[in-house]
Amino acid sequence: MDENAKLLVQALLCLENEEEACRFLDDLCTIAEIKAMAQRMHVARLLDNDTTYSVIARESGASTATISRVKRCLNYGARGYRLVLDKLNKELNHG
Repeated sequence: MDENAKLLVQALLCLENEEEACRFLDDLCTIAEIKAMAQRMHVARLLDNDTTYSVIARESGASTATISRVKRCLNYGARGYRLVLDKLNKELNHG
């Protein structure tokens, strides 16, 4: 990871709440970029619930290429999706 990426990670880590995160994303990303990232997160959650590709495509509007990429990351990636999904599930179940 280069220094600019490390700075971005540090910026994300210093955010204290949902409002700060939303404000930062609004300034940092275009609406299309935020929608694309949100869609991938939605796809990851659906895949984690063993939802079929056809249902995911219909519910999320994601292409099969996007669904496949997210699935590949879930199965063989850096475990970032897994980490976030597990934390979200824990928060929702104990929240």
